[in-house]
Amino acid sequence: MSSILPRSVTSPKKFFIGSQLLASVGNYMKDFGDNAFIISDEFFLEKVNKEALSSIKENGLSGFVEKFNYECTEAEVDRLGKIVVENKANVIIGIGGGKTLDVSKAVAYYHHLPVILFPTIASTDAPCTALSVLYKENGEFDKYLFLPQNPDMVIADTAIIASAPQRFFSAGVGDALATYFEARACYQADGLNLVNQRPSRTGLGLAQLCFEILSENIDKAMDAVRHKITTQALEQTIEATIYLSGVGAEAGGLAAAHAVNNGMSAVASLHHVQHGEKVVFGLLTQLVLENAPQEEIDEVIRIIKAAELPLTLEDMGMKEFIESEWRNVAKIACAEGDTMGNMPMKVTEEDVYNAMIAANALAHRYK
Repeated sequence: MSSILPRSVTSPKKFFIGSQLLASVGNYMKDFGDNAFIISDEFFLEKVNKEALSSIKENGLSGFVEKFNYECTEAEVDRLGKIVVENKANVIIGIGGGKTLDVSKAVAYYHHLPVILFPTIASTDAPCTALSVLYKENGEFDKYLFLPQNPDMVIADTAIIASAPQRFFSAGVGDALATYFEARACYQADGLNLVNQRPSRTGLGLAQLCFEILSENIDKAMDAVRHKITTQALEQTIEATIYLSGVGAEAGGLAAAHAVNNGMSAVASLHHVQHGEKVVFGLLTQLVLENAPQEEIDEVIRIIKAAELPLTLEDMGMKEFIESEWRNVAKIACAEGDTMGNMPMKVTEEDVYNAMIAANALAHRYK
């Protein structure tokens, strides 16, 4: 029997995208359970109580809401899990940003329950993946929790996402922007994707479509977000940032961009920076490592600027470049088991350190 790992494509069972969907959540929930535990971001508690719970009750179902405590840690997963048991919930609904959705997936996994995810921002591709990113109590990256299956359902309400602060939408574009380049590297290296299988041609194709949609729509989508309205360009971009980015990354694999992001979690002065904003700098670092063609770099920078993402480390809020700190970033990025191993060439800590300096210099040139 061959020991070669198979190639894979994994995806949420169902994905819906449209406007004003929160008030219909009961219609979607009834196929999975009749007693929902809703984990919600603090900012959406009022809307969840008013719209989601009303919809659940209208469908003859029951549910209760708990506020997510800001960080996706093992302690928070345990705390929420105890509430699930006490209330005999049989379906988990996560409503909020990436960390809220990650904690919802983890709780559902440990308690063997179906999970419905309702992203309120498009800042990451967390909704669609069979993965939760766990952090330490101090905010540093802890570990990936690989899950045996993807969420049962993802519902993207474009009206809610369009009304969120622009920075979150932009961060989602940043996260999605790296998808194709990381999948391409992983495919060339025949590395491991996010379900620890080999990357598939379908995954690479979805990742490439993600990049193409961003390239075609970013300017028009940003017009919509600035005015908090929904348009076809915005809907397509959200489909790219939430679905194509998630499924493309999971089936296609990650590489240097996310490894550098993980390393940057150890820089205290950047703890306030969005995941997708750090991934953008990781992508620039990866393009330097690959010595990517100039036209690729030009298009990536154009999209970064159109999305009003921070371009340089100084744009992110770095006051002083401390060599020891950034050598530690390179060390974490190259840790065994992280996605730097999916690069098609051998990459050392010194290579990553040098590439980060070069990437920042490159970004300054485009300012």
